[in-house]
Amino acid sequence: MTRPITAGFDGTEESAAALGWAAREAVRRGLALRVVHAWRFQSIETLAEAGPDQQAEWAREAVEQAAREVRERHSGLEVSVDAAEGGAVDTLVAAAVDAETLVLGSRGHGAVVGFLLGSVGQQVIVEAERPVVLVRAGDQPSAEVAGHEIVVGQQGEPEDSEAVLRFAFETAAARGAAVRAVRAWTLPPLFAYSPSSLKLLDDAGGLEPYERKALASAVQPWRERFPEVPVVEHVEMGSAGQVLLSVARRAQLMVVGRRARRTAVGARIGSVAHGVLHHSECPVAVVPPAS
Repeated sequence: MTRPITAGFDGTEESAAALGWAAREAVRRGLALRVVHAWRFQSIETLAEAGPDQQAEWAREAVEQAAREVRERHSGLEVSVDAAEGGAVDTLVAAAVDAETLVLGSRGHGAVVGFLLGSVGQQVIVEAERPVVLVRAGDQPSAEVAGHEIVVGQQGEPEDSEAVLRFAFETAAARGAAVRAVRAWTLPPLFAYSPSSLKLLDDAGGLEPYERKALASAVQPWRERFPEVPVVEHVEMGSAGQVLLSVARRAQLMVVGRRARRTAVGARIGSVAHGVLHHSECPVAVVPPAS
């Protein structure tokens, strides 16, 4: 089954930017575009004379108008719309099931340039079965130019980063871009050393050579699968979030893995994804683990 690129749209500036990003990505990949809008019946006084049917018609007309504008900009792009009554999180998570990628607008940005991830965006990222891309208001197609890289964070063993590397290489191939694969490392606490780990480090020649070999091993299968994609392997000591942000100035897209966890006060995404989402100046893709 061919999956569409799906964009969540609510009429805001940031969702319009997300829709524009999704449309361009659909064109590049030769996929259809689906525009999804969630709405709820409003019984407030100013809408007292408009029943559910009338409000449903208004919601659909708003998303249809956005779809018409996309069709005008991208002749030949197949665009479908879905205005569903229900909560935004449930609607978007359900839409992601059948999507190649779900694209959302960020809620805005604060004093530090970057994303301000609202509760809807966070919950969707935690629950979605497919990659979710967050796009800031004001995102411009001019950032998607030759020479600008797809930056992807790699952690753990090769199988741990299979999904995130696949997404990065597929995106780079569609755009004619390079991939910068980033692996950050820190000195482990003394109690983390064991005879077996010390032997691995000795065989590799030390901590940094060990990390370089680990990154090369994870990336190699994707180099072979996408020989046309230039690759830069970047290993640096530091926290993963800080290292990723430091190399993202010329990034078209930042790609990170999802490590969600549930707490007493709700679901939380991992610290790396959280930090990157709040401070990245480019769109960010959060990719769930391979199933």
